[in-house]
Amino acid sequence: MKKVIITADSTCDLSEQLIKQYDIRIAPLGVSLGDHSGFDGVDVTPEAIYDYVKQTGVLPKTYACTIDRYSEVFRSVRDEGFECVHVSISSGFSCTFQNACLAADEFDGVRVVDSLNLSTGSGLVVLEAAIKAQEGWNADEIYNYATALTSKVDASFVLDDLKYLVKGGRCSAAAALGANLLKLKPCIEVKEGKMGVGKKYRGTMQAVVRQYTKERLSQPGVKYKRDRVFVTHTKMDEGLAEIMIEEVKASGLFDEIIETTAGCTVTSHCGPNTIGVLFIKE
Repeated sequence: MKKVIITADSTCDLSEQLIKQYDIRIAPLGVSLGDHSGFDGVDVTPEAIYDYVKQTGVLPKTYACTIDRYSEVFRSVRDEGFECVHVSISSGFSCTFQNACLAADEFDGVRVVDSLNLSTGSGLVVLEAAIKAQEGWNADEIYNYATALTSKVDASFVLDDLKYLVKGGRCSAAAALGANLLKLKPCIEVKEGKMGVGKKYRGTMQAVVRQYTKERLSQPGVKYKRDRVFVTHTKMDEGLAEIMIEEVKASGLFDEIIETTAGCTVTSHCGPNTIGVLFIKE
């Protein structure tokens, strides 16, 4: 039985430490900052995005990972004598999944999972698949397990400000003005592979983070998979991430809390002070 390597695109928002620990191979999405084009997490960082938006008032553009780039990643894995299970950002968000499938068709022993998610929502599936690969599961077993997990991921973020959504055309200026006047902080939820607006919280961001976290971790009838939970965020005001981590610890639901910073995709769509608690349901 051949060893299995897990691959993913850069939107999974896993830390360098986790990527190295589980030998996960990453295919980065493209990012364009005006005349400068680069790759997510390689030569374009969230800080560069903030600087660019501050200077120009314009959001960067993100691009799907190309078929050729995926072919390079998959060929590298196959040339090492391994099989590959790739976990992609939701097909509902990007043609990245389609490109991965087209590239995978060129090779034997490459399977592609539609995570139906983004950020560490897909990262949770990537990590679970990588753990099973290290435990010696074969490619079919990992593919089936990861595919079944996609419907069990609970992924959401609460936003402090709607400026980036307005700039990206995902929210009207009038709606943003109303939200700001009422001090509303919307919760963006991922369901069935697509994003939608959930509850709209009201108050200071500190109070909203506490309320949001408590509510996500006390859903009626939900059994939480204990292994791990992600606290994932963009650039935050001091103390906000710590408030969420404190609430997650107080819940006693998880064995491991992993804090990670969102990459260029979430940053360019949602902006600073965006934070979420993401986990898998049993």
